[in-house]
Amino acid sequence: MQATRAIIHLDNLRRNIQGARRKIGEHPKICMPVKADAYGHGAVPVARCALEAGVDYLAVALTSEGRELRAAGITSPILLLAQAMPDELPEIVSLGLIPHIGDSEFLDEAAGAAEKAGKKLTIHLKVDTGMGRLGCRPEEAAALAKKIASSKSLSLGGIVTHLAVSDSIDPDEVAFTKTQLGRLKEAAASIEKAGIDPGIVHAANSGALVFHEDSYFDMIRPGIFLYGYSPADWLVQTGQAKSMDNYLSAEPLMELRSAVVSVKKMKKGETVSYGRLWTAPEDTYVGIVPAGYADGFRRSLSNDHSMLIDGKTYPLAGRICMDQCMVNLGPNPVVKRWDEAVVFGPGFITAADIAVKAKTIPYEITCGIGKRVPREYI
Repeated sequence: MQATRAIIHLDNLRRNIQGARRKIGEHPKICMPVKADAYGHGAVPVARCALEAGVDYLAVALTSEGRELRAAGITSPILLLAQAMPDELPEIVSLGLIPHIGDSEFLDEAAGAAEKAGKKLTIHLKVDTGMGRLGCRPEEAAALAKKIASSKSLSLGGIVTHLAVSDSIDPDEVAFTKTQLGRLKEAAASIEKAGIDPGIVHAANSGALVFHEDSYFDMIRPGIFLYGYSPADWLVQTGQAKSMDNYLSAEPLMELRSAVVSVKKMKKGETVSYGRLWTAPEDTYVGIVPAGYADGFRRSLSNDHSMLIDGKTYPLAGRICMDQCMVNLGPNPVVKRWDEAVVFGPGFITAADIAVKAKTIPYEITCGIGKRVPREYI
């Protein structure tokens, strides 16, 4: 068995889904994004667990990600969030993916591909309410909905927007989120006024799930929350709020484990690893752990992280290498060769804690765990 591996706690995923469901009530559907290999957790196993736990839709960014799910026998509705290339449309139609489209030109491309395949393609109309990325302006939504309704090969399954600052409690940002939600409502109303059913209206991401109950509409799309990192907890961890006890928390899914593969004695004054950044303060023992930056264990954490071994924490010693790192076991070590070492995980240092040190976000930490690290599901 390979020493370094990512353990994915599926029970935590189930509990996070249950927490979201209790928060939103029975009516809204839940869509779980499983793009980027389920944020590094493994798309197919996570998708299967999520669907079994009550998720209604899945979402991906790439056609190839949708292909992977379909090849695994997953038949649930799958939203395609990012802009595809025109030559991907035949496969999108074949796989039955639901693309988000927000402009007339690509609607024509999609209609042509569906007509050529002799199929009807369901799409969700993307409305840009303030994110400034993909999507039509709210005042253009009705015209595009009419175009979809008049097409023999397209079907309007819903309208969607993406919220830019829903994870903030700053009054100005809260007001901006309310403005975005208002614009989406106006777009939906204009479509209904044109005599067209807008379908599933959805906007809520993780931040909106936690902070904006008026955002739930017909479906929510909480990404990072379902993987175990609540925006409320993040505000506390980053010092933006003192306490968020009354808000929804989540349980992290991913744990990165390795093992101590060697224990060696170091004399006082000797140095360890590249750059000689760490010097033994006394005669001590160092454990070598085969986890490095090629595995996603960030080099910037050198001399600024600890591992959990047999219930006790041990600090890193020296620079993290591509394939391994070292921990200071002290002058009288109880740690033995082959003992398991936890790099991060639930109940210990989490990906969010690492993200704070690395000046990034938990998404980037979990997505960065390398493909060569096997995933185990428990």
